Amino acid sequence: MTSKVMDLIFWKDMERTGMVLTGLVVGLLSLFQLSIISVVSSLSLVIMCFTISVRIYYKLLHVLQLGDGVHPFQSYLELDIGLSGEEAQHYIQKAIVLSSSAVDTLRNLIFVGNLFNSLKFLLLMYLVTFLGNLCNGLTLLIIGVIAVFSVPLFYTRHQDKVDSCFIAVQTHIDNIKDFLHRLTQGGGPPPDPTPGGAKPKAH
Repeated sequence: MTSKVMDLIFWKDMERTGMVLTGLVVGLLSLFQLSIISVVSSLSLVIMCFTISVRIYYKLLHVLQLGDGVHPFQSYLELDIGLSGEEAQHYIQKAIVLSSSAVDTLRNLIFVGNLFNSLKFLLLMYLVTFLGNLCNGLTLLIIGVIAVFSVPLFYTRHQDKVDSCFIAVQTHIDNIKDFLHRLTQGGGPPPDPTPGGAKPKAH
């Protein structure tokens, strides 16, 4: 299942990926005008009308001895989407661990377990308020879907340039984080990274 998802994201089958991406974007755009119940029911009707029509068409071809009678969606019917007991237990445990970790992180941020991290979280939430004024969650979801199908492909084609940009940005971020960290610790110059660095002179 994971390999099939990766094939979709990296456009291994352009026709299938195009259909999936178009369906997702059109469905999400429909939510701007219609309720989610109307969108889901309408999409279900369209899909069912298509699959039933194709199934009847293949059945007629078989009756007229113009086809072999193979089910047109047999590959989808035989697709294994079940989980064994061990796999289900593994995913449940993983979800519990991730949930507990997220709650613990939020607790430390909200109750100022670390002043520097709480300040960063405060700044992030402040920036999110501006983002909320510009667009809603549905717009962000549409942008996220498009990004999932475009960013990985773009990265694989321009990996060297993207990596160099990320390194430069990460360097600036590290410098800013170091400055803010020293500011919250009372200021002062950064420590000498060399072994046995020079110690401050006694007055």
